[in-house]
Amino acid sequence: MTELFELDSEEPIKPSKKSSNNPTVLDQLKTVLSQKVERGIIYIEVPERPGVLLKVSPNITQHQMRSWRKNAGEDSKNGLDALRFACSVIGHTTLGFEINGQEVANSDGVLLTFASPEIMEMTDTARPLPDCVRAFFGIDPHVEAAAVAIMEAAGYGDTVEAVNPTKTSSTN
Repeated sequence: MTELFELDSEEPIKPSKKSSNNPTVLDQLKTVLSQKVERGIIYIEVPERPGVLLKVSPNITQHQMRSWRKNAGEDSKNGLDALRFACSVIGHTTLGFEINGQEVANSDGVLLTFASPEIMEMTDTARPLPDCVRAFFGIDPHVEAAAVAIMEAAGYGDTVEAVNPTKTSSTN
């Protein structure tokens, strides 16, 4: 089995003694792992709609991705419809809209989404996905580009590097 790194010493690492003021390494790990991991809200510009932004939560699970791919025809004879998939990503992650720096809400103060009757009426559509999303953007390539930006913000484009904690970086 190949190791990612080797320790300089063969001695086992001993747990540190807990003092009244200093938490142990285990305590520190427990604290870190008790914190919720969540990506922050992002804003996506709608290129052909000056001043319009989508307020998006890029917290996407693998279960959601599988569902959206399936609904876009991934397992069908014709294969995945990339535009339908992009509309699902956008439609399901959008929390609201802003125009000229102000959030858009209905008369009851509820933030609007692609499923809001007001937005579907403005776009002259009857279905939030994919029709309303496509009409809202106006140009199909921008729909796909926005979905890619959301997925990258979710971390699907991230790389994870192996590191050697025993080596210090040089500042040559």
